[in-house]
Amino acid sequence: MTTGSTGQPVRAGAPVGDTARSERNGWPALPRRGVPRRHARLASIRTPISRRARSTLMTLSLLLPFLVWWVLTALAVVSPKVLPPLGDTFAAGWDMAVNGDLFTDLWASTERVLLGFGLAVLVSVPIGMLMGTFLAAEALFEPLFAMLRYLPAPAFIALFLVWFGIDEAPKIALVFTGTVFFNTLMTADVVRSVPRQLIDVSYTLGARRGEVLRKVIVPHSLPGMIDSVRVNIAAAWALLVVAEVVSSTTGLGRSIMQAQRFQRIDEMFAVLLVFGIVGVIMDVVLRLLRSRVGRWAT
Repeated sequence: MTTGSTGQPVRAGAPVGDTARSERNGWPALPRRGVPRRHARLASIRTPISRRARSTLMTLSLLLPFLVWWVLTALAVVSPKVLPPLGDTFAAGWDMAVNGDLFTDLWASTERVLLGFGLAVLVSVPIGMLMGTFLAAEALFEPLFAMLRYLPAPAFIALFLVWFGIDEAPKIALVFTGTVFFNTLMTADVVRSVPRQLIDVSYTLGARRGEVLRKVIVPHSLPGMIDSVRVNIAAAWALLVVAEVVSSTTGLGRSIMQAQRFQRIDEMFAVLLVFGIVGVIMDVVLRLLRSRVGRWAT
């Protein structure tokens, strides 16, 4: 006779299944768990929620800051010089839109972001694809790009003004310089995440190197590359404001500085709201594009 892990005697030579069954007889019963309530699903880890719940939470996410803003100004908790009333901010934005200055500045800033960041994407995506696919390209480019990404882009403003003058070129160059290195390295990380098994199976089925790149690596990496663009386009807008503050006659950054000179706090907040609205629109467009080209990754 021998004893099992629970201390119960077990007959020598007994089958393994009988031994395990006899040991399980001494285990305590598992606690009964009821079906989680509907509201408890919101706090469950990685548990899907209904479309109605998602829409409600997203609406609250957008409305709650405005509600807090309205309460703080209505109760005079903060000075209007710190946080203007919500109605005054909307009125200032409406006046800027009516006289045409808002749309002129918005288009000028948007055009600069599209040009500068568009060039950054055109350069960074091919290089990132090479770095993530070929170890030789990774060894060639990554040390240089890893060093250059730590150079503060705003420090180049004075140099760009000397090189390109005070027109559009220095602003576009700043946006390009501040985003191209980050987007390259993020693209390379996305490409490296392609499972090696997919590549091996493709070669086993007779695919050539170009076919593996076009039909396996690029489709698998495309959703992640779009996510990288979503992250870095926000940095592009931030860099653009820095450039417009230093040297510009049009643009949302210039509009903020002009409002600051005359202490028009409501106009400053109106322009900040425009930045937020443009950001949400761009994020939604890129999310829709991601879901369209990579439905399997959602």
